[in-house]
Amino acid sequence: MTLNMLVAPDFAPENFPGWYMLSTLLQGRSGLRLHLLMPSDAHEQVRMLADGGVDLVYANPFDATSLIRSEGYIPFARPAGHSDEMVIATAATSPLNCVEDLQPGCSIALTDNRDVKLIGLRLLEPADLAEQDIRWELANSYQAAARMTLNGQVDAGFFLASAYHSLARITRERLKVLVESKLRDISHVLLAHPRMTEDLPRLSEALLGVNPADPGDLEVLRALGLANGFEAMEQEDAEFMIDLMDTLLD
Repeated sequence: MTLNMLVAPDFAPENFPGWYMLSTLLQGRSGLRLHLLMPSDAHEQVRMLADGGVDLVYANPFDATSLIRSEGYIPFARPAGHSDEMVIATAATSPLNCVEDLQPGCSIALTDNRDVKLIGLRLLEPADLAEQDIRWELANSYQAAARMTLNGQVDAGFFLASAYHSLARITRERLKVLVESKLRDISHVLLAHPRMTEDLPRLSEALLGVNPADPGDLEVLRALGLANGFEAMEQEDAEFMIDLMDTLLD
């Protein structure tokens, strides 16, 4: 039997090969067969999940909340020391220097990443801006959001912090950060479908055993952009994160 593992489409492009390296490693250590599903965007992810054949999901916190609550997915791991922060940035030449400089009617580029938007809206509260006060411009990637910001198509861009810091140095030098979140308790999550109960212990042991102190394992983790590896996540930890997401939605 082959297990389908879906990876959220919001990781940096240079980390793409890392997922295949991790899949190969996990298959060798767990004895389980894995097939990676790599949706190109949030809409394709929704379609894949709706098909009902996804056994494992590396999900952003917003989607993880829905999958745990509505579909009964089981949280079992998360990246160690790698929270999901977000950045609001503008062009280096922009007159904007802080979020308070953003005015009603401003334009912001963002990807279809709902947790980044939720956090970003909270960071905009000092500017007294609500969702309806902003002209939203959808970008198909964080690289595209950066181009839109640099080209003056928008006043600012919303970025997953890890994606922002993974942009090419020459791109980041032409941008400036208005604010970066420091939430620390919100992260991507590895989830298992309830039908995975029998195989989950083997897979979880293999994943949590990927050791940053081992040179071979560290190569895989660095390719993923997760050099600290993974740590176990209990249901209680997931519920705490879900409560934080509810707070962001309020």
